[in-house]
Amino acid sequence: MDALALEAKSTGEEKKLSAPRPRPKPPKKAKRIVYFEVEIVDAKTKEKLLLLDKVEPTSTVLDIKALFHKSNPQWYPARQCLRLDPKGKGLKDEDILQTLPVGTTASFYFSDMGAQIAWGTVFLSECYGPLLIYLMFYFRLPFIYAPKYDFTSSKHWVVHLACMCHSFHYVKRILETLFIHRISHGTMPLRNIFKNCSYYWFFAAWMAYYINHPLYTPPYYGQQQVTTALVIFLFCQVGNFSINVALRNLKCPGSKAKKIPHPTKNPFTWIFMLVSCPNYTYELGSWVAFTVMTQCLPVAFFTIVGFVLMTVWARGKHRNYRKEFRDYPTLRSPILPFIL
Repeated sequence: MDALALEAKSTGEEKKLSAPRPRPKPPKKAKRIVYFEVEIVDAKTKEKLLLLDKVEPTSTVLDIKALFHKSNPQWYPARQCLRLDPKGKGLKDEDILQTLPVGTTASFYFSDMGAQIAWGTVFLSECYGPLLIYLMFYFRLPFIYAPKYDFTSSKHWVVHLACMCHSFHYVKRILETLFIHRISHGTMPLRNIFKNCSYYWFFAAWMAYYINHPLYTPPYYGQQQVTTALVIFLFCQVGNFSINVALRNLKCPGSKAKKIPHPTKNPFTWIFMLVSCPNYTYELGSWVAFTVMTQCLPVAFFTIVGFVLMTVWARGKHRNYRKEFRDYPTLRSPILPFIL
């Protein structure tokens, strides 16, 4: 038995030695990268500004802007607008080259957006101006009213309350700009800051002139009218802040991904069930309350103009929500529940 076992073992080893070894697998061939050729053309003159060769297909529009900036330092990326058609819509910075409807030879049409300024700077300028201008009228600095009223105080307590509410509103907006808002758009044309600031600064001066005027008369229904308006004003201010916090928590830092805003545990956010842009709804409520509190015509005019502007913005956002999300709640209205 031992001899047979040894013979079988030796026979098995010989078979193993004589068996052909498996051939090693050939190395995988690297995938061939198809590079793009990108031509940048002036949208107005149709002049060829730059030809980029061997652009990687995974490059973003922002990468192309950066390459264009190297050869044309006067046009930094934020100042550039690239389109696939001279009169088409500007491409987003995060758009990827290989996903665009172009061939391996792509033509981008360039437009100069002009000098740019950060959105945060614009928001702060819009708020600091009204805050300081209103206080100039409140403290009755010289050359505003008659000399005998310089640095005097109003005899009506509603004037002091209006100053506190106005200042609170803009201080709140400044703090929200610095610590709450996550601005998706980095910059805007520098020329827009003059248009935006003139709107806020002019109305602040106009309403402050009349509210702090020595001949100002308090509201017709007195303390009851002022107190009711104050409660509504504070309610809307807290609501506006709650919505801004909810919208901030909806975005991750550095992300541009959009999500549908929904109500949270905070009762002030439950209005999301009926309105797409409740921050504008609360803002409108604040200025309606301030109008009732002061019973001042310039404030009413500012509220009406602001309502028109916020309605346009809200309808635009509402329309974008419905385009981007198929499951967007159909019950919601842009700014006023069931109305507008």
